[in-house]
Amino acid sequence: MMEPNDRALAAIIGMFFWLLLNIFHCQSVQSDIDCLRELKASLTDPENILTSSWNFENKTEGAICRFSGIECWHPDESKVLNIHLTDMGLQGEFPRGLASCTSLTGLYLSNNEFHGTLPSNMSHYIPFVVNLDLSSNQFSGEIPVGFANCTYLNSLILDNNQFTGQIPPQIAQLGRIKSFSVASNKLSGPVPNFSASTTVTKDNYANNDGLCGGPLRGCQAASKKKSIGAIAGAAVGGVTVAAVGVGIFVFFALRRVKRKKEEDPEGNKWARDIKGAKHIKLSMFEKSISKMKLTDLMRATNNFSKDNIIGSERTGTTYKATLDDGTSLMVKRLQDTQHSEKEFVSEMTTLGNVKYRNLVPLLGFCLAKKERLLVYKYMENGTLHDRIHLVAAGGKVLDWPLRLKIGIEAARGLAWLHHNCNPRIIHRNISSKCILLDANFEPKISDFGLARLMNPIDTHLSTFVNGEFGNYGYVAPEYARTLMATPKGDVFSFGVVLLELVTSQMPNNVTKAPDSFKGNLAEWISQLSNESKLQDAVDESLVGKGQDGEIFQFLKVACSCVLPAPKERPTMFEVYQFLRAIGERYNFTTDDDLLMTSEGGDGERLEELIVARDGKSA
Repeated sequence: MMEPNDRALAAIIGMFFWLLLNIFHCQSVQSDIDCLRELKASLTDPENILTSSWNFENKTEGAICRFSGIECWHPDESKVLNIHLTDMGLQGEFPRGLASCTSLTGLYLSNNEFHGTLPSNMSHYIPFVVNLDLSSNQFSGEIPVGFANCTYLNSLILDNNQFTGQIPPQIAQLGRIKSFSVASNKLSGPVPNFSASTTVTKDNYANNDGLCGGPLRGCQAASKKKSIGAIAGAAVGGVTVAAVGVGIFVFFALRRVKRKKEEDPEGNKWARDIKGAKHIKLSMFEKSISKMKLTDLMRATNNFSKDNIIGSERTGTTYKATLDDGTSLMVKRLQDTQHSEKEFVSEMTTLGNVKYRNLVPLLGFCLAKKERLLVYKYMENGTLHDRIHLVAAGGKVLDWPLRLKIGIEAARGLAWLHHNCNPRIIHRNISSKCILLDANFEPKISDFGLARLMNPIDTHLSTFVNGEFGNYGYVAPEYARTLMATPKGDVFSFGVVLLELVTSQMPNNVTKAPDSFKGNLAEWISQLSNESKLQDAVDESLVGKGQDGEIFQFLKVACSCVLPAPKERPTMFEVYQFLRAIGERYNFTTDDDLLMTSEGGDGERLEELIVARDGKSA
């Protein structure tokens, strides 16, 4: 029992933290209001668009969310998500006041009359921006190297400006960049060496006569010929100048050698460091590979060479490992975690016992210095994301029955985590990139249970702005307000995956939508539904093959998953049963595939929903 004094002290402490949270919230909201006020003050608005719409006299919470071109995380909360100020005739330099918009993830300023140079430290002004479009303005000077520090950038569009000089090669090091375009500028020199996951074509570099490399013509090496005048001038310099020149050359040559030793071109210096670790713990759950050592993993991944990387996500980087007997595994190097070794081992032991046919099996884990490595079964057909959006030449195009099967079985795996697993697991980061496909294209959910190992601050922030894994576009709208993970949040994210399966559209880049549409896939579907045009969303390659009825039912299930109100969404058990009913004629599943209890009347509600939908029982 608490003494009265203790209860009073606890109440005072609770009130203190409540006040702190409210002060922080007010400051956060005020900073976004100040951001827009500074933005407006820094620009000339000849068409009076901002003048007529941006009224800062209205102090109501969320008032700025009704400003022209402003999109908030929630309409009743003054936290700016995206700024759309395209084609407004706005004039001025790049608005430095944007640094106060602390939650900004999208900035669209194209087709205006902005001028001047961009700040060298761009990451200070747009630290969490995912999509940046500054095209069709009059920006000049060099493209800032500071863009390389804008680590969340997915899309950087700088077309039709007056940029000069070389494109900073460091931009290619942005781990999440997917699209980059600088057409119609005055750029020269070699283009950045982007990875294969970044879509950059000749058109993205067009009308820059000085650019070379990549998809353009090759860069010619500098001429080694010297003119007679240059040779004569060098000779006149005499022995002293020559000696100084040699000294300088040797000095910088030695510095280059030293730097080369310090650099880590393969990105695996960490792997070399753990080779000599004295205390290495490699625990394997499978008897067939129980005798594996860290040296086996090192050899199987070529010392974790970048050439062996098969995936890079918020939770970590995944490498393909090929053992001496030809067996293939996946090894994930986790991002930094704040958990102790004891906590990590306990969590891994729990996850190692989570076995289900639609989950990627965790075979073991390794602790070496500060590194945390997880060993998984290899999935031959990669991620669902790549199979939908990045089908390679000669690769298998997913037909409708296979898409339906993947949707049903992935739903079964997530439903098992929600309803059967003990303790129950909320995934938190469901996307088409964490659904892997085995040799038979059977889906397996990965990264389950890892959310608890991530830094809490990184987890919340990355859920909003991480574009590479696709989390931006998968996050349930209520999460922006509550920062609490719930099963219905997983349902929303899975609903976006279902939309990807039926539309073949990216979650945050809807190419079929009009150019004026700046929302995500779920918002586009909602708009089409309100206009009774849902059929326009279906991938054309699936239409007219005798399965249109199934496709439309599938689309309706997906729509129910992405409803704005969490209470209106079905549970994952219901989603699985709905999808299973649609695919009943294909015999994808059997009645005993998923044995779970119907807590809270889920079974009765399911029966009601199915009868209401098509007049028959499941």
